[in-house]
Amino acid sequence: MNIRLYYPNSIVENTTGLLSKDHTHYVVNVMRLKRGSNINFFNKNGEWEGEIVFLEKDRVEVKFLKKIKTNQVTGLFNIELAICLVKKTPMETILQKATELGVNKITPIVSDRTEVKELNYERAKKIVIEATEQSSQFIPPEISKIIKLKDFLKNLEGSTKLLFADVNSNYKLKSEDLKVSKSLCILIGPEGDFSPSERELILGSLSVKPFTISKNILRSDTAVISAISLVNFINKFH
Repeated sequence: MNIRLYYPNSIVENTTGLLSKDHTHYVVNVMRLKRGSNINFFNKNGEWEGEIVFLEKDRVEVKFLKKIKTNQVTGLFNIELAICLVKKTPMETILQKATELGVNKITPIVSDRTEVKELNYERAKKIVIEATEQSSQFIPPEISKIIKLKDFLKNLEGSTKLLFADVNSNYKLKSEDLKVSKSLCILIGPEGDFSPSERELILGSLSVKPFTISKNILRSDTAVISAISLVNFINKFH
């Protein structure tokens, strides 16, 4: 199987293009490819077979040979993740696993009990692109600007169903909970859970559906994987 690299610019068969600095390093120093090696390139429009036609330490030029896949939208919903910021290592795991599981958009949130207030966007974008390359998808998820919880709730579109992973809920999601909206947004709280006033705000949202993912208290990264997997399972098999 050929290496897959994300190429956001327009791709036209039988034309050439230069690789980015990161991809040049990856091709030359990590994979140690040579001139004539094949690489697949993808973007929102599909996937193309390519060939290295020029290779030096700091410059790699490729030729796009032929289109081999067209991006066909699968699944019924856009799935978004609204996640309260956590420390660097679990946050990177969240970005990676959410991408692998097919999330379209990731919104970092600051809540009353959120200890981390910043996100390295350059690093975050690199993680989701690599996860998209690895998982044979076509479009890396959008990463929104950091937003306060109250502003996130206020800006929530009416067509979006908010699925609140609530440690205090015993409700198990059903297929009918996912059928009424074009877009689903899974909300995961901070390590110390939301404050009482925040819970009141969340539960007061018109489109909210609190649900349980485990009888145990989960770390944020585990909760993200569990919640998205649950929604994907219900969406696919019910």
